[in-house]
Amino acid sequence: MGRSAFGALFAVVLLLPLLLLAHARPNTIRLPSDRAAGLHLGADDDAVGTRWAVLIAGSNGYFNYRHQADICHAYQIMKNGGLKDENIIVFMYDDIAYNEDNPRPGTIINHPEGGDVYAGVPKDYVGDNVNVNNFFAVLLGNKTALTGGSGKVVDSGPNDHIFIFYSDHGGPGVLGMPTYPYLYADDLISVLKKKNASGSYKSMVFYLEACESGSIFEGLLPEDINIYATTASDAYESSWGTYCPGEDPSLPQEYYTCLGDLYSVSWMEDSDMHNLRTETLKQQYHLVKTRTGVSETYRFGSHVMQYGDLELNMKDLFLYLGSNPLNDNATFTDDNSLLSSSKAVVNQRDADLVYFWHKYRRAPEGSFHKLNAQKDLLEVMSHRLHIDNSIELVGKLLFGSGKASELLKSVRTAGQPLVDDWSCLKSMVRTFESHCGSLSQYGMKHMRSLANICNAGVSKETMAKVAAQACTAVPSNRWSSLHRGFTA
Repeated sequence: MGRSAFGALFAVVLLLPLLLLAHARPNTIRLPSDRAAGLHLGADDDAVGTRWAVLIAGSNGYFNYRHQADICHAYQIMKNGGLKDENIIVFMYDDIAYNEDNPRPGTIINHPEGGDVYAGVPKDYVGDNVNVNNFFAVLLGNKTALTGGSGKVVDSGPNDHIFIFYSDHGGPGVLGMPTYPYLYADDLISVLKKKNASGSYKSMVFYLEACESGSIFEGLLPEDINIYATTASDAYESSWGTYCPGEDPSLPQEYYTCLGDLYSVSWMEDSDMHNLRTETLKQQYHLVKTRTGVSETYRFGSHVMQYGDLELNMKDLFLYLGSNPLNDNATFTDDNSLLSSSKAVVNQRDADLVYFWHKYRRAPEGSFHKLNAQKDLLEVMSHRLHIDNSIELVGKLLFGSGKASELLKSVRTAGQPLVDDWSCLKSMVRTFESHCGSLSQYGMKHMRSLANICNAGVSKETMAKVAAQACTAVPSNRWSSLHRGFTA
């Protein structure tokens, strides 16, 4: 037998046990070429590990309708994609579907002409069980750390893939929750690192809808822990609500709150129409970036960003979302994203004002509802003015009238985290709120100012002194720290 023939025979002998085992247990061992092609050949959950999804709406109130609508829509995508309810964990306050303002009781829509996305959604963590502690416990698979809820956690293994979608208000370095405290970037990154150290996933994808959402990962998310993240905006700008009243496309007449968020509906409407076995994370990122950035004009739009392990964006979406069998014959082209009109969006921080204004405008003249709507509108505007003026005055007392604005609005070099000392930032937030009231979802916009106060070396004692001067009393309103506690 020649040397080459002997070598070929030897290779066959070595491979034969693997080939036989692969034939007997095709979901356990596959040749590299088989694994690469398997996702397009009807591979099932076992072949790619278990898919897990954690879906979080971080707000409450009918004026924040869009966040829970986003999450419910995402659930339908996962369900249609083949994920099991036991592997989909939903956080939402659940005060929208049967809210007295909802014109279609028991129904939530995410598009002006869309169907109900609320049906069948698991009620894993609702009401006050939507909180930072439970989110971290779920992600780490730590049932003993839970406080209420269904008890479902991400009980993942080393071959599993995890998808997280978080839709809410945000600010530099912080994400909202319907309960206090809020979620701070350093704590989230710490939990993600801990999850990685446990060896309990193969890859993770994080989609984040919030203002300044890039600040949650910029300079913080490592590139070597198998996590890929995309965000609705960069670290310095707002994200955008869409399908809002008075805009184009027009809503059903009975609605007067935004139905979705631009980044969120962009990736979900793309997922609804494509074969996710053949579309990659990178392809979806570019489509969503184009739509959310209004064809790169960024007029009434934001910069969609990506962070972490960018090599993961070459993976098929199927690994994380599954794929609706009805889309198996869909073909992908770069120009078939559902581009929306630039007139269809509202700055996310102003979406509540749109709701309160339209509620006031629609209420019958002289009615009890008119008076209540007027009170709500004036209260939210008063709260905004108070927070803005208080932060501005604190800055002037600390740095002087000439330098305050520049120092408070200073932006660090790209790639740097928001603040060097996160404990200092949280301390500054608590100190400010002790004297001036809660920042609330609107006041998160000022988190960069408080971070810059830390970066400038201001002590907690000095901050307490000037905050007491700036705010002689803590306002009593629906967002006050007197009623809800502190956001840090």
